[in-house]
Amino acid sequence: MSKPAKLAALLTAAVVVVAAPQPLRADATLKAMATELERSLKAFSEQPTPAYYLSYEITEDRTATASAAFGALTAWMEMDRRILDIDLRVGGYDLDNTHPIRGGGRLGFSGPSYGNVPLADTDPDVLRSLLWYWTDKKYKQALEKFTMVKTNVQVKVEEEDTTGDFSPAKAEQAEEDSVPLMFDRAAWERKVAEYSAPFAGSPHIYSAQASLNGNVETRWYVNSDGSRIKVSQPFYRLTLVASTKADDGMELPRYETFFSLTLDGLPSDEEVVDTARGMVADLEALRTAPLVDPYTGPAILSGRASGVFFHEILGHRLEGHRQKLATEGQTFKKMVGEQVLDPAFSVVFDPTATRAAATDLAGSYRFDNQGVKARRVPVIEKGVLTNFLMSRRPIEGFPRSNGHGRKNVGAHPVARQSNLIVEVTTPVSNAALKARLLEMVRDQGLPFGLYFEDIQGGFTTTGRFRPNAFNVQPVLVYRIYPDGREELVRGVDLIGTPLTSFSKITAASDEVAVFNGMCGAESGSVPVAAVSPAILVSQIEVQKKDKSQDRTPVLEPPGDGARSFGHGLAHGAARPAEGQ
Repeated sequence: MSKPAKLAALLTAAVVVVAAPQPLRADATLKAMATELERSLKAFSEQPTPAYYLSYEITEDRTATASAAFGALTAWMEMDRRILDIDLRVGGYDLDNTHPIRGGGRLGFSGPSYGNVPLADTDPDVLRSLLWYWTDKKYKQALEKFTMVKTNVQVKVEEEDTTGDFSPAKAEQAEEDSVPLMFDRAAWERKVAEYSAPFAGSPHIYSAQASLNGNVETRWYVNSDGSRIKVSQPFYRLTLVASTKADDGMELPRYETFFSLTLDGLPSDEEVVDTARGMVADLEALRTAPLVDPYTGPAILSGRASGVFFHEILGHRLEGHRQKLATEGQTFKKMVGEQVLDPAFSVVFDPTATRAAATDLAGSYRFDNQGVKARRVPVIEKGVLTNFLMSRRPIEGFPRSNGHGRKNVGAHPVARQSNLIVEVTTPVSNAALKARLLEMVRDQGLPFGLYFEDIQGGFTTTGRFRPNAFNVQPVLVYRIYPDGREELVRGVDLIGTPLTSFSKITAASDEVAVFNGMCGAESGSVPVAAVSPAILVSQIEVQKKDKSQDRTPVLEPPGDGARSFGHGLAHGAARPAEGQ
């Protein structure tokens, strides 16, 4: 992947700075939220079953997106919205309305959890009226659900993990100014058209798109613990997506994504156009590349590929609530204190880190969606499993949140990944890593090893009702022959099971790379990053990739250069863990 460079000429015209609506007075939104929260709690305290916890979160998304295909603009979009989420609990920390109903679903949340609220702070009474309406609705739903919970607990067998449904947390106070969303529409439209133009030069590329997206997420959060938080975070993402089709019907995609926390952190026009031309060359080569049959043997995963590898086989299985739910496989639940990786490897999740390998990290934040301050969490230290990612839902041996209760708007927070960082104490050069691979190939009498250079994402299953496995989906794979020769191939997915795969990781390079993407799970899609060196795996397994049975186009493309516009998939979207 090309490394983002400082922006040389992204804006040729004046930048438009779109500021968030200015409040009539300081903290108008936080003040209205806190006032209504206190009023609601006082009213609930007079009910036979009071609410013991209440939080409001308002998320403002301000976005601008320009898209183009084959050199022509296809879409421009601007959107502003504010969404309200409410977490209301009746009962107590040991047992409340969010408790899973066994035999009828996994997580105990129910009913509408959000609604639209005004974009401006011009009239706090309007916001308070909406908070009142949705709070009343949530309270009634919580009462009904709590009755079901108590009945379910009585008629089912005793649970293995008897820790409570919620845990106390320190009250936090923070207020940031709203960050402006910066863009120049005319410049962005020109740029995406220029970035997508190289794809028009190939008659074999059937869909191609360049998209430039800016987003500022501002969150206001108050809860009954006393937390009062306002944070504002910008994201800028440039995505190139293109695909072709081999004669046997196989769809062959290529993706490149550049992510930055600032507009001027995106690459120059020249770098993006060069990247697009490289994608064209890759796709032309993939069309005629030989297929790989199912294979087991040694392989090297690039830093980006190994980042997704760790995200899928490790990250999802260390999310705290998965150690508690009876439907989960609980791969690592009983392995705390045990050696799960080579002693040279450590793994941390660190949402406070904002940059690695000259790249901004998408999984960065100051506070999670339950008002808990973000912190660095070592989960594997010198190969030994030491910790889990925790929301405010406790599990046996881990009674408190460590700042990883995350969600998208409209969902309820659960333990989720942030910035996964793989650290190695005895790395080797890339050349030495390849030499070790070749040695394994020769020792095992194999015709070749594999090198996974780039991937589009992956998915995993973590539940008990299906085999616990993962699938990492590569887009650029090479066969490496015993004499060191490399050959581009196609048609394989990297598959496996977690414990076996972990035991086969033997070495890592001294260069790291970053994979930024969106991870989907039961609390929605959240931005994540994985920072990892290339790794050598002594034994991996690949299976044949699914392919279309449709033929390549019957008609020749028009001779005047006109192209039909296609729409690609968002790069880096890791699929949900099974059952999410």
